Amino acid sequence: MSDEAKKGEDLAEGTLMSHLLELRDRLMKAMLGLLIAFIPSAIYANDLFTLIAQPLIDKLPKGTSLIATSVVSPFMTPFKVSFYVALFAAMPIVIYQIWAFVAPGLYRREKHFAVPLLVSSVVLFYAGAVFAYFAVFPVMFSYLVGTAPAGVSYMPDMASYLDFVLTLFFAFGVAFEMPVAVVLLVITGLVNVETLGKNRGYVIIGIFVVAAFLTPPDAISQIIMAAPMYLLYEGGLVMARVMLRVRRNAAAAAEKEEAETS
Repeated sequence: MSDEAKKGEDLAEGTLMSHLLELRDRLMKAMLGLLIAFIPSAIYANDLFTLIAQPLIDKLPKGTSLIATSVVSPFMTPFKVSFYVALFAAMPIVIYQIWAFVAPGLYRREKHFAVPLLVSSVVLFYAGAVFAYFAVFPVMFSYLVGTAPAGVSYMPDMASYLDFVLTLFFAFGVAFEMPVAVVLLVITGLVNVETLGKNRGYVIIGIFVVAAFLTPPDAISQIIMAAPMYLLYEGGLVMARVMLRVRRNAAAAAEKEEAETS
C-alpha cells in the first residue's frame, strides 16, 4: 500500500472515530436532558396521571371510576406517564442534539430552510397533543361513556386508558405535521405545489379516511381531527409558495451578483 493510500485510510478512520465520539456526546447530552426532566415527573407521577385522566374522569357516571386490573398497574402506569411526560418535555433538547450532530454536514442554504422546518415540526407536534387533550378528549369521552348499554358499569382500566390516550396524542401530533410534510414535498421537488393545490378533493377524502382510522367511530371526533388537518394542509401550501419564492429570489440574486463580478 502506498503512503498516500495509507494516509487516506488513516484520515478516514480518524474522521469516523471523531463522528462516533461526537454522536456519543450528543446522545449522552440528550439522555441527561431526559433524566433531568424525568426526576420531577417521577416525583409527581400520580398527579400527572390524574391530570391526563381528568378528561375521562369528568365524564364518568357517578359512582364509577378508573380501575386497576393488574397488581402492578397502580405503580407502573403512573411511572409510564412520568417517562412519556419527561420525553415530551425534553424533546427540544433531544432534537437540538440531533440537529447539532447533523448540521455541520449541511450547506448554508440547507440550514436556512432546515431550522424553521425543525422548529415548526416541534411546535406543531406539541400543538397537536394539546389540541387532542382540550378539544378532542372531552367530546370523545362524552360519546364513549354515553354508548355503554344499560346494566353495564363503564369503568376503564387505567393501563388501557393510558395506552389509548398515548396513541391519540401521537396521532394528533403527527397529524399536525401536515404543513411540514407539504413543504418538504414541494422544496425537494417530489410534488409540484400547483398539483397539490388542484388535488384538494383527493386530499380531503384522504384526511377523512385517516381521521376515521385514528379516532373513535363517531362523526364529531372525526370532524374535529379532519378540520384542522385540512386547514394545516392549506397553511402548508402557503408556506411552500413563500419558501419557493424566497429560493427563486435568492437564486436570482446570486446569479446577478455572479454576473456583476465576472
